[in-house]
Amino acid sequence: MSRTRSRSASIREDEELRLPRPPGMLRRFWARHPVVADVLITAICLLLSLSSGVTVGVSTPGTPEPSGAFAFVAPVSAVLACLTVLWRRRAPLVTFLAAVLLELLAVIGLQEAGSALVLVACYAVAVYRSSRLAWIAYGVGIAAVAVVTFPLMGIGAVTLQGGIDPLVGFVVMGLIGTLVGVNVGERKRYLAAIIDRSRQLLIERDQQAQLAAAGERARIAREMHDIVSHSLTVIVALSEGAVATPDHEQARKASATAAETARGALSEMRAMLGVLRADDSPVPLAPMEPTPPRDTVSAAQRAGYPITLAVVGSAEVSPAVAHAIGRIVQEGVTNAMRHAPGAKMISVRLTYSPETVTIEIVNDGVTGPIGSDGFGVRGLAERAAHVNGSVSSAPADGGRWMLRADLPTSGKAAASPDSSTKDPA
Repeated sequence: MSRTRSRSASIREDEELRLPRPPGMLRRFWARHPVVADVLITAICLLLSLSSGVTVGVSTPGTPEPSGAFAFVAPVSAVLACLTVLWRRRAPLVTFLAAVLLELLAVIGLQEAGSALVLVACYAVAVYRSSRLAWIAYGVGIAAVAVVTFPLMGIGAVTLQGGIDPLVGFVVMGLIGTLVGVNVGERKRYLAAIIDRSRQLLIERDQQAQLAAAGERARIAREMHDIVSHSLTVIVALSEGAVATPDHEQARKASATAAETARGALSEMRAMLGVLRADDSPVPLAPMEPTPPRDTVSAAQRAGYPITLAVVGSAEVSPAVAHAIGRIVQEGVTNAMRHAPGAKMISVRLTYSPETVTIEIVNDGVTGPIGSDGFGVRGLAERAAHVNGSVSSAPADGGRWMLRADLPTSGKAAASPDSSTKDPA
C-alpha cells in the first residue's frame, strides 16, 4: 500500500514539475484588474512627462520665450499622449504614434526628451501585436525622429544637444521597451499556444473515446446478433422437430441437442459480456473464438436441414480472418434456415487460395425477396470490411440464392475492386 502511495505521489510531483510556475500575488492582482493597471501606468507616464519640465523656449539660447497658446502645447500634448495608454491593449499602435509625436515636439524644443511613453508604447506593440511589428515600429520611429532632427540641426534651428537628446532617448527607451516586450509577448503567445493545444488534445481524446465506445457497441451488437440469432434458430428447429416426431428417441436427442446449443450460446454471451464488468476480476478483452464452420453445419444437420460443407484447398489465415469466416458461415447458414425452411439443398463451400478465401452459401428454398436492412446483413458487411473483404447476397441461377464473401487471407490486402459488384451467380 505504501509503495502505491509513494508511486502516486512521485507521479503527481513529476506532473507538477512540467507546469509553468504559478504567478505571484501581484501578477494575479494585475491580471484580474487590467483597468487598474492601465490607469496606474497612465498616471506614471503622465507624472514623468510633466515632472521633466516644460521648456517653451526656442532652440537657440537667448531668444525670448513664446507666450499665449504655445505655453500650453507641452502639457496638453503630454496629457493627450499619455491618455492613449488606456487603449494600449486594443490599439498599441495609437500609443506608439503618440509617443513618436511627443518626441518630435521634444526635437523642436516644446517638450523635453526621455519620456517613459516610448518605453510603454514599444512594450505594448510587442506584447499585444507581434515581435516583428514591434521591431518594424521601433525602426520607423527612429527614422521619423532622425528625419526631423538632422535637417533642423543642419539649418541651425536645433542645437546639437537639443537634437541628439530626443533621438538618443527614443533609441534607448524604445530598445528597452521592445526587448522586454518581445520577451514577455513571446512567452505569452507560447503559453497561449500550449493551452490551446491542450484544449485540442482534450477534445480529440474525448472524440477518440466516443469513437472507441461506438465501435465497441457495434462489435458487441454484431456478436450478440450472431450468437443469439443462430443459436435460437437452431433451438427452435430442434424443438419443433422434437414436438413433431412420434419417435421418443429422436425427440430426446433433439431436446438434448437444443439444450447443448443453448448452453454454448450462454457461455459465449457470458464470455463476451465479461468485458463490460466493472470489477478487477480477469475477463477476456476479445470475444470468444467463433464456432468453426464444420460445427455450424453439424448443428444445422442435427436440426434436420439438408446442408453440406465442402472445403477446397488450405491456407494460413490471420485470426481476424478466421473470426470473420466463422461468423459469416454462421450468419449465412442461419439466414438460410430462417428464410428457406423448405430448402432441399443448402451448400457451404470454402475455397482457400494463398491470397484469398471465398465463402459461398447457396440454398434453393428462397421464394421471395429478402430485405437488406437487417442487422445480420449489415453485420456481414462490417465483418468483411474489417478485414478488407467484400460480401454480396443476391439470387443465382436455377431459383437459388447465393451469399458470397471474398476475404484476403492476411486481412490486410485489399479485396478485388469488382468483387462486390459482379453477379454472384
